[in-house]
Amino acid sequence: MAQTAQASGGAMTEQTKTEHTRTEYAESREVGEQAREKEWTRPSFAKQLFLGDFRLDLVHPAPTGSDTVAEEASKRGEEFVRSLRRYLDAHVDPALVERTAQIPDEVVKGLAGLGAFGITIKQEYGGLGLPYLYYCRALMLVGSYCPALATLLSAHQSIGVPQPLKLFGTEEQKREFLPRCAAGEISAFLLTEPDVGSDPARLATTAVRDGDDYVLDGVKLWTTNGVIADLLVVMARTGKKISAFVVEGDTPGIKVSRRNTFMGLRGIENGVTEFTQVRVPARNLIGKEGEGLRIALTTLNTGRLSLPATCAGNAKWAVKIAREWGNERVQWGREVGRHEAVATKIAFIAATAYALEAVSELTGRLADDQRNDIRIEAALAKLYSSELSYEVLDELVQIRGGRGYETAESLVARGERGVPAEQMLRDSRINRIFEGSSEIMRLAITREAVDAHLSAAGELINPEADRHERAQALRRAGRFYAKWLPTLVAGTGNLPTAYAEFGPLAAHLRFAERTSRKLARSTFYGMSRWQGRLEHKQSFLGRIVDIGAELYAMTAVCLKAEEDSRDLGRRPYELADTFCHQARHRVEAMFARLWDNSDNQDVRLAGYVLEGRYTFLEEGILDPSIEGPWIGTPEGGESVRRKIL
Repeated sequence: MAQTAQASGGAMTEQTKTEHTRTEYAESREVGEQAREKEWTRPSFAKQLFLGDFRLDLVHPAPTGSDTVAEEASKRGEEFVRSLRRYLDAHVDPALVERTAQIPDEVVKGLAGLGAFGITIKQEYGGLGLPYLYYCRALMLVGSYCPALATLLSAHQSIGVPQPLKLFGTEEQKREFLPRCAAGEISAFLLTEPDVGSDPARLATTAVRDGDDYVLDGVKLWTTNGVIADLLVVMARTGKKISAFVVEGDTPGIKVSRRNTFMGLRGIENGVTEFTQVRVPARNLIGKEGEGLRIALTTLNTGRLSLPATCAGNAKWAVKIAREWGNERVQWGREVGRHEAVATKIAFIAATAYALEAVSELTGRLADDQRNDIRIEAALAKLYSSELSYEVLDELVQIRGGRGYETAESLVARGERGVPAEQMLRDSRINRIFEGSSEIMRLAITREAVDAHLSAAGELINPEADRHERAQALRRAGRFYAKWLPTLVAGTGNLPTAYAEFGPLAAHLRFAERTSRKLARSTFYGMSRWQGRLEHKQSFLGRIVDIGAELYAMTAVCLKAEEDSRDLGRRPYELADTFCHQARHRVEAMFARLWDNSDNQDVRLAGYVLEGRYTFLEEGILDPSIEGPWIGTPEGGESVRRKIL
């Protein structure tokens, strides 16, 4: 009888654990939904793309800055980028940053003098007031030369104090803080915590109102720029909701407890920041209480533009190195670039670099234009660019062989040119994690892309809905799909003369139009098949997003080639045509894997791994992981690993 009671108690405990997990998941989803910008008051090319409506008119012709104000800003933007290039070439040593893991103070001061810390801050607040297009071009330049420096500049302006205040700050806050940011006072964004990554519902840092102040307590992790920041944007819980605050970096109670080190970006100032009874004036609250997460997500709509720019810079640098090495290195009587195995890699690098620049430029222009909602476009640009640029740099390392794997410092020591291919690969790896990992980005894009479906059939696919709610949803969905599905049968892409103004690229735009309709049909089939379980089919949804990203990139590269051809002749068409052929093969492979894959087997096997079913696989190895702080000197000399209890 005792055994029965014990067994019953164990079952109840497991049931309670399951219910607790479901409750946490529901709370997290609710927090995310509350923070989402639910209204679509402006059109979105990418949103329509996922619905099978290829609205090329929303991006073509791309905004070019034809009016007087834009032309004046463009002239200033061009001059700034030229000045930035001259300064980097004359005063910045990327090898020194890599070797010392620090960006020299004089470099920061010099960049501040150029206005590099206030590129998009309005002139009335002391900034340059340049369009996002030139912000992206500046970061593309810096990212190709010194990725750690690009991270310093982008973290300060994209997610640090300037952007949230530009969008949500009061006039008093803007006048107090933006001139300081533009002058070179460095800012940081503090959201992540040791136990909180992409799940803000678990945020533990608190902000309690006390008279005219809020009192902050908590710990923040991976605070890029946080080690040296003068100003901080801090996300903290005010009651059950999350709020955002501007905090002075030297406020009593703030302690930077360590500076983190990483596989790449060795010059970034990223650490752990502790808050103990930190008093922040109530006037430093950004927006209203409870708007913190919405502020963070909205800020990232344009804040994410920095990563596609730096990724494009990485890829364009890889083209230069691949070209030089492909001609210089001779094997078996021919330059290595003339061997097909290497030639295909060089073609991938060059075509992809052109496409990534196109994606960055188009998204930046859409942000400047302000007539489109770019939340999906910016997310697609970040996801796609971070994934493809890493592949580009990986292929560059492969082309250079041992010299690709060897450090630049070692190459120079042997008397060779110090090409930092392995460093660029290491530095770029974080881009797939920065500002939303690729996995989280796919989920976020999916949620926005299928918003129309959820609006029409939300309760139908909601596993918590009752019979009455599902019946109502079924009628609502029936009306929506009766109008929508017939539009997916045929379109402009079926007309052989469509998009003729794009010359040899017209066929690729027709493919994109047809494929967008196929993509929308596939999404509908998935919703019909899995209904409420669709949100857990993350591999399926990820492929849907990746296909959409390829179509967005194809569109961007065709637009860029058509524009560039006016000055460069057929050469841009050649790059764009090759890229589109490569992208089409990737798209067709992903469509095949939507329905023919090993997803179910993979999930089942992963479950077995987590349960310890295959621990025999772990026999015959030693784990070098350190179970506590180093005691001694791990850099050299004797040291021991000790577990701290």
